[in-house]
Amino acid sequence: MSQEILYSVEESIATITLNRPERMNALTHELEAELHRIFDRADADRAVRVIILTGAGRAFCAGYDQSTTDKSGARHSDPKGKSLADFIEFWQRTDADRVALWTHMWRLGKPVIAAVNGWAMGGGFWYQLAADITIASDQAVFAQPEVRHISNTTFLFGALCGWKAANRWGLTGDHFDAQEALRIGMVNEVVPHDQLMDAARALAKRICLVPEPSVRLNKAITMMGMQAAGVYSGLLLEGALGALAHSSHNESREKLFEAQRQHGLKGYLDMRDGPFQPEPMGPRSAKGRQKKAAQ
Repeated sequence: MSQEILYSVEESIATITLNRPERMNALTHELEAELHRIFDRADADRAVRVIILTGAGRAFCAGYDQSTTDKSGARHSDPKGKSLADFIEFWQRTDADRVALWTHMWRLGKPVIAAVNGWAMGGGFWYQLAADITIASDQAVFAQPEVRHISNTTFLFGALCGWKAANRWGLTGDHFDAQEALRIGMVNEVVPHDQLMDAARALAKRICLVPEPSVRLNKAITMMGMQAAGVYSGLLLEGALGALAHSSHNESREKLFEAQRQHGLKGYLDMRDGPFQPEPMGPRSAKGRQKKAAQ
């Protein structure tokens, strides 16, 4: 196991910590594959009753690492040098596989509690959605800014929070804070930042008091029932339409890639997110700055 994921078991609780704080715990394909191997490891360990997923440093997970490249040195999402067929194939496989990642979490016999300690963006946003329970620090910030460079939201957002909330945040990529996440039903609880892991462990310990077969089967009733009721069909549709979104390269995205080629990732992000400043919520918003000044 690499040092980019920390794993420990104490009092029947497995804690999985994404440990790339210098990259805000951004996911690579290798790191994501390792995460799911660790999920299986915890699930197979009969001493483990509950899994907590969290992040080191300022972020829970800032999404997929935008600096990763393919063998040619280009970003995976950059079609330059790729045939149209190859570009579409990459996204079709990637987005179809993502459905399997969420359902993998739901098939685990142990509940997964996401303890969101900070930024939960993009793929990190999706992982806390897919968790069985989410507890957020009052410093948590949520968003899907990738929609601003032509990418997909997730059907899970609408299934959990309703289409009005999903459209408000999924069509803009805007940041929103932990209290808004609680209001729309995306998280179970918001706690003071320094109490996050204590709160997650306290809930995990309460779950551990319930006999194992009851926890395992009642999780299955909820998660398998949701899939049978149509969530899985929605995710299959997301896989297809997500690949279509990712493959819809146009002049807007090409300008972003050109900015990255000339000025690096910062230039890319400045061009992508600059027009959306200030964000409506979170630490970079006027509301967030006022809150920080008052503290």
